Amino acid sequence: MFSVGILTISDKGSRGEREDLSGPEIRRIISELPARIEAYEVIPDEEDIIIQKLVDYVDRKKVDLLLTTGGTGLSPRDVTPEATRKVLHKEIPGIAEAMRAEGMKITSLAMLSRAVSGVRCRTLIINLPGSPQAVLENLTVIFPALKHALEKIQGDPSDCAPQTIPSPPNKEGTSINSPA
Repeated sequence: MFSVGILTISDKGSRGEREDLSGPEIRRIISELPARIEAYEVIPDEEDIIIQKLVDYVDRKKVDLLLTTGGTGLSPRDVTPEATRKVLHKEIPGIAEAMRAEGMKITSLAMLSRAVSGVRCRTLIINLPGSPQAVLENLTVIFPALKHALEKIQGDPSDCAPQTIPSPPNKEGTSINSPA
């Protein structure tokens, strides 16, 4: 069972001017993992506050997975990626790349996402967009890899599933490993 923290980053949401729909959407989707939600907050688009909360969720609450929603676009107030990068110990660019690549199949605006992901201590941190539909689309892309990623970050010593790579054909057109 993995512990999960959810941070919705929204000025209007933090002031109660807009209902947060993305955080509950994350909760709904994550319920399909063997996971429990440990913490959830709506905070403003303030880099110092975002950094403080990211560090708190990782270092004090010790969640295994920390999902943020909001603040990944081009608005001057969108600073979630910058704050996230400041707390990461190692970045995992493939997660954000996969989300953007799949998102491009739906809308060309996906290329504007600046979301990042990575590891701090033993916590996987992933930035998601701020709309419920984009949260669903992005989590759908990465969901199949989440459990494996979390297990590895937690120190699972087992080998990753071996890849079967077909051997190249020999001169006769049969595989080198094929029986003669």
